Amino acid sequence: MINGYGGSILRVDLTGKLIKREPVTPELAHDWVGGRAWIAKYMYDELPAGVDPLSPANKVFIATGPLSGTLWPSSAKILWGTKSPLTGGYIDSNMGGMIMAELKYAGVDMIILEGASAEPVYLMVDDEKVEIRDASAYWGMGSVDTEYAMKRDLGDEFQIATIGPAGENLVRFACITHDVGRQAGRGGTAAVLGSKRLKAIAIRGTKPIPVADIKGLQKHTTAAIDYIKNTAFFPTFSKYGTTDITDWCDDVGVLPVNNFQHGQYAKKDRINGKSIRENIYVRDKGCYACPLGCSTYSYSKKYGVYVEGPEYETIGLMGSNLGMDSIEEIAVLNAEADNLGMDSISSGSAIALAMELYERGILTKDDVGGLDMTWGNVSAARSFLKLIALRQGIGATFADGALAAARTIGRDTEKYVVQVKGLDYSAYDTHAAPAMMLAYMTSDIGAQHTRAWAIVQDINMGRESTDGKGKLVYDLQHLRPLMEVLGVCRFPWLEVKLDWENYVTALNLVTGQHYTTEELFAFSEKVWNLTRAFWTREVDGFGRAFDQPPARMFEPMPDGPTAGAKVTQTMVDQLLDRYYDAYQWDRNGLPTAGRLREVGLGYVADDLLKRGRIAE
Repeated sequence: MINGYGGSILRVDLTGKLIKREPVTPELAHDWVGGRAWIAKYMYDELPAGVDPLSPANKVFIATGPLSGTLWPSSAKILWGTKSPLTGGYIDSNMGGMIMAELKYAGVDMIILEGASAEPVYLMVDDEKVEIRDASAYWGMGSVDTEYAMKRDLGDEFQIATIGPAGENLVRFACITHDVGRQAGRGGTAAVLGSKRLKAIAIRGTKPIPVADIKGLQKHTTAAIDYIKNTAFFPTFSKYGTTDITDWCDDVGVLPVNNFQHGQYAKKDRINGKSIRENIYVRDKGCYACPLGCSTYSYSKKYGVYVEGPEYETIGLMGSNLGMDSIEEIAVLNAEADNLGMDSISSGSAIALAMELYERGILTKDDVGGLDMTWGNVSAARSFLKLIALRQGIGATFADGALAAARTIGRDTEKYVVQVKGLDYSAYDTHAAPAMMLAYMTSDIGAQHTRAWAIVQDINMGRESTDGKGKLVYDLQHLRPLMEVLGVCRFPWLEVKLDWENYVTALNLVTGQHYTTEELFAFSEKVWNLTRAFWTREVDGFGRAFDQPPARMFEPMPDGPTAGAKVTQTMVDQLLDRYYDAYQWDRNGLPTAGRLREVGLGYVADDLLKRGRIAE
């Protein structure tokens, strides 16, 4: 028994239908803690170099953290990781809801999915009972529809994660859905599950999680919850959640509009958090052990659909970025993307690209199957989503992602794709936000805001300045990803300012260890170097050339608060130089063998040296 852990790793061979239970060792628990750190380690150690992401040799790693499923506030995160079929590099994506607790209660900290089944299957974990079962009855069903059907068949006490038609059809930005509207959204992990013919995972557990000091944890948790509920921002965030930032983003000119061509939206008041409460709100919703309860369950009367949210990222990418008229249109697009099983960020990016190319005359009505792909046409957007999910017509081109679609279309259309490393921008324009742009440029999964959300610091430090922003992003990349190592949501820390030291205390109370912030930050640096090393191993020529902003950011913003703002290559190089200096990497952005050894990755240094990927 190891405090804070279920105690076992399930290794599931889908080819041979074999299941093996491996113990979590004290060394693994202490030296790698959990969550995304375990995923990074196992991915580097076990995947063959150069593996095809959609081949049976790729694996999917599902990991909890030591705080997952405990009393600690918002201890609701589980991580899904694999080699991304969208980017070709490292990807992990976190999911909230209830499933992480259920997995820990079944005595499992991690699942490793290997091989590929010849027929549709699902994995059933019921405490000690683990089975690979036939899923042919669910194959072809939507993600949300599958969850409801499986709960009817297995029982409501099971927590279930599913893929939809997009995952089955290997759409490279397909996502995994749980609890109706909680997704592991980025990078196409569901496509890898689809390639393995794994439709779902159903989990039920009844075991306790061992805790070193349960009374101390109860006292510490009670104090943390009291603090959270008595902060000035608690009523606002618990009511509006992520949608509360919509107005602020519009005010400062970073709300994406018409494929990031503008930063303010005239219909902002029709798509913000207030519009949700007034038009589609049904009730509040929260994840496991969360005092914030920041999400909503909504219903669009206009379209007759239920949906969780929409969250801010979906409002931005499937709302203002597509020129949608109101929250009702966003809700129906969100609901259909969820049930089809597609990341709403990358889905919005794909549709936005198609709409811009249509507006520019590069794509014709014949090219897009007779659809009128004009800004704000929700009917066309809905049809386009289905074409992508089913890989029909023009949808087959866009199913490989916006960047791949542009490369197929040609005619210099790559410049209209707003992405880094093949992963589409989330909903913050960076024409006048150098730190946020650097966070996108250097994120270890591509352009994702959760690795280092620096947009507020950009405003506070001066929007045109690059001073101090390389080090700022370096610092944020140490703290934020630690949340996904521990298995907790970042919102209590980010939104209501629960001090980070509270998390360190909680970790020690649960595990009985004596971690310090300094030790955890050093550990975080090791993990960040490891994911960088994975990219270096897997992608030929990887380095500075891959840490570049999209071409759109070099175009001046035409209007709004940031009118005239644009990025220059000089700014980009200044940011990268200072960022690389902070990590002690070389000028190409690669960790040297010496640096890898300093952070405890000697075996990785030896491997990359042997492959000729790095210098001593």
